[in-house]
Amino acid sequence: MKVWSLNYRSHDLYVEPARVHPEVWRLALGLVLVAGFFLVLSQILFGALFGLMGPDIASRVALDATSGQTTVGMLVLLGQLGLLAAASAIVCVIVHKRGPSTLLGPSGLALRQFIVVAAAMALLTVALIVLPPYNSGEPLQKNMNFGRWILLLPFALVAILAQSGAEEIFFRGYIQQQLAARFRSPLVWILLPAGLFGLGHYLPDSAGSNAVTIALWAVMFGILMADLTARAGTLGPAIAVHFFNNVSAMVLVATPDQMSGLALYVLPFGVADEAQMAEWLPVDFAYMFVSWLAARFAIRA
Repeated sequence: MKVWSLNYRSHDLYVEPARVHPEVWRLALGLVLVAGFFLVLSQILFGALFGLMGPDIASRVALDATSGQTTVGMLVLLGQLGLLAAASAIVCVIVHKRGPSTLLGPSGLALRQFIVVAAAMALLTVALIVLPPYNSGEPLQKNMNFGRWILLLPFALVAILAQSGAEEIFFRGYIQQQLAARFRSPLVWILLPAGLFGLGHYLPDSAGSNAVTIALWAVMFGILMADLTARAGTLGPAIAVHFFNNVSAMVLVATPDQMSGLALYVLPFGVADEAQMAEWLPVDFAYMFVSWLAARFAIRA
């Protein structure tokens, strides 16, 4: 496996269904419709919550879902983000006249690749926990009782799989496929979706002066996942890496001021703490790069 080689032969097969209707205007229309369908589906979700819980409780849950700092709020937030997959699938059918499953690539291969990469990521996660160094800075803070955490774990994993899978389907599935069907250069179909992914993670209100750095982290993650998808020819590996990355950041150790509702531990600092995040982000970048290498090794790409 040559680390810096660009072996994207499998990507041609992955993109083939999008070549039926590759027009740029369809993609532009599709992006608008994805946003519209996502908003409509979100309204249906929150409407259902209001009907089931009553206006007072549902209003609190909806507010909690903006930050994900409570268990129910975090589950609702992840479920809402999972609706992005449904919106992308609808647009895929009505605008591009192709089946939703084509967003994943060949389904059997995608599943096999997901499993082998998930196994590699699980081994990597265990290795990072049990191998030195054992002191990564200030001690972590307990966020949740272990018994409660383990009971919530199955629901958390399903919700994170829905959220991470939906984001990959939209960015590395729908957008990447449609751009690659129209433009041959990887600079277009890798960088544009990655830029949009980074823009979605630009949150100056909560991250403060760290907002740009976190957005750049998301751009780099998008680039690596686009590259992995192009090498694999399916979304399976990217979904597996994204899933384990989010499990690590949302279920194992989260930041205390954002998306911590399902985490066993939280960091002793928040995302707006510039000095502490400046020390932590290089570690996160390294983990992202090693995850990309582990996934490539798992699928021999």
